[in-house]
Amino acid sequence: MTLLKKIKNIIQEIKRSKQDNFEVRFLMGSMLAKNSSQAKSIKEAEFKVFSQFGDDGIIQFLLNRIPIKVDKFVEFGVESYEESNTRFLLMHDNWQGLVIDGSPDNIAYIKNDPIYWRYNLTAISSFITAENINQLLQENGFSGKIGILSIDIDGNDYWVWQAINVCDPDIVVIEYNSLFGSERSITIPYKPDYYRMDAHYSGLYFGASLQALCDLGKLKGYALVGCNKAGNNAYFVKNNLVSELQVLSPEEGFVHARFREGRDKEGNLTFANEPERRKEILGQPVVNVKTGLTETF
Repeated sequence: MTLLKKIKNIIQEIKRSKQDNFEVRFLMGSMLAKNSSQAKSIKEAEFKVFSQFGDDGIIQFLLNRIPIKVDKFVEFGVESYEESNTRFLLMHDNWQGLVIDGSPDNIAYIKNDPIYWRYNLTAISSFITAENINQLLQENGFSGKIGILSIDIDGNDYWVWQAINVCDPDIVVIEYNSLFGSERSITIPYKPDYYRMDAHYSGLYFGASLQALCDLGKLKGYALVGCNKAGNNAYFVKNNLVSELQVLSPEEGFVHARFREGRDKEGNLTFANEPERRKEILGQPVVNVKTGLTETF
């Protein structure tokens, strides 16, 4: 056997092993999903199959309590889509979906994944801005009513959600920056080409506060129903669909993020605690979304 053939065989074995791993995770998730209807709260419902944290369970919990009529989702910032908020939803509930990522390589990877032909998934490469998001949604058939919108672009999340007016999701999952706290209604200033690591070496200066997202959600007709235990994703539901779900204020729903992803000027993880991470970005400009004025964090 030639060296090249050996390498090809190893690659195929790795692919088979990864696929087997995905199938085992999916089967375990399917069993956990059956119990989600018994959970009494979002926090009790959390479980992770393909999501970064417990968001797979939260989504199943909400689906059991909200009469969603259009089983379509949109998720941005999915990278290779191996870790995402909607992969389990796609596979377990057979929804139709649109995923968007700024990297052509990531989109090519998704299209080579068996998931792409097994399910009704559309994957496109685009760097998302407030100016192009509505066109992207319309061109790909995701205008009008949809079930879930998941936003995680590590930057202009607030501004992009604010700009969306061509689709009407029942549930919005959106990342918040817990370092901004629960009291101030603030976000980073809008910059179309914003890139998190260019904006600040720590990678901690991004997104919006939970209060800012709640204020925006209120304007769009949504109520906060919870955040994941990791303290990075907030869940909003249309006011007319809340029903038995508990509506929370930003202070009630706020969860501190304890994962330590900050970096030093050389790009090394610092493993800093929350007060140290917050101190790292003090003095950065932020926009008060209630007044429209730029302030200092």
